[in-house]
Amino acid sequence: MGFFSKDIKTLDDLFIHTLRDIYYAEKQIEKSLPKMIDKATDPQLKAGFEKHLTQTKGHIERVEQVFELHGVKAKTVNCPAIDGILEEADEVSGDVEDKEVLDAALIASAQAVEHYEITRYGTLIAWAKQLGRSDCANVLAKNLKEEEATDRKLTEIAESKVNLQAAE
Repeated sequence: MGFFSKDIKTLDDLFIHTLRDIYYAEKQIEKSLPKMIDKATDPQLKAGFEKHLTQTKGHIERVEQVFELHGVKAKTVNCPAIDGILEEADEVSGDVEDKEVLDAALIASAQAVEHYEITRYGTLIAWAKQLGRSDCANVLAKNLKEEEATDRKLTEIAESKVNLQAAE
C-alpha cells in the first residue's frame, strides 16, 4: 500500500497507516542506533545515542500501546523515507576518516532522523485529537517530547564542541 493508496479513504485510515509507518521507522532506528553508537567517538555523543536507543525501545512500546488503544493490530508498513535517511547516514559516516568530522556527520544524520520522527508524531497527535482520541494523542505526545529533547541535545553537542573540533 503506497502512502496515498486507494485503501486510505478516511482520516482514521490515514492515522492507522501513518502509525504503522512510524512503527516501522522506530524499529529500523532501533536496529541502526547500535552502529551509530559504535562509530561515535565523542563520549557525550556516544552516551546520547545510548540513551536514545533506550528511549527508542520505549517509543516502540508506546506506539504498540496506541495500536491497542485504537483497537488495531500492531504492524508495520514499509517507509521508504526512513530507509533513505538511514541509508544516507550509513553511507556518509562510512566515508569519513577524521573522527571529529565523523561525529559531526553522525549528528547531522541523527538529526535528519529526529526531524522525520518529529513531523510524524506531530501529525499523528493532531489527527488523533481530530478523531477524538486524546488518549492516543497523549501517549504519542510522550514520544514527541523525547524526540524534540534529543534533537535539542544533538544541537547542543554539535554547536558547543563537535562542529568546532571538526572545523579545525
